[in-house]
Amino acid sequence: MGSWGSLGPALFSLAGVVLGAGGSLFGQYLVSRVSARQLDVQESAAHRAELKGAVLKFVALASKVEKTASTHPEGRGTEAGAELGRLVDDLWLAQAEIDLAARSEPLRGAAYRYASRLAEVAGGETADTSVLRGPQVQFMDAAYTDMWPGRRRGGDARPSG
Repeated sequence: MGSWGSLGPALFSLAGVVLGAGGSLFGQYLVSRVSARQLDVQESAAHRAELKGAVLKFVALASKVEKTASTHPEGRGTEAGAELGRLVDDLWLAQAEIDLAARSEPLRGAAYRYASRLAEVAGGETADTSVLRGPQVQFMDAAYTDMWPGRRRGGDARPSG
């Protein structure tokens, strides 16, 4: 019994140190997990902001190209034609920005197809601007999916898949 009296407090002290170290390590593990999750959220928000800027620029230019092409279909050699040429060049640069900012290949492809159709309309190869609606919808769907992966668009009645 005499040895328990001197050994007991030492064992309890050692157990306390072990429990304290284990608790400290577990706390550090939880903090690192929370930090990693916060970093993921911040990176995702930064990606969305960058991509949103590129998408809005692209959409604004696409609208200008479509409007200019539809109001001046005969003015290919005129000042309106030169303006249309500059707009198409700017559109391709905006498409390249999306290509760099996008995380997904479907968005890159949809942006390219939409820009290509717009260039055809601007070049007079296609007079019917209704050919732009399909690529435009595909582009917007792909942009949404790239910005918010795994989330469905609100009010989307179309079946997925």
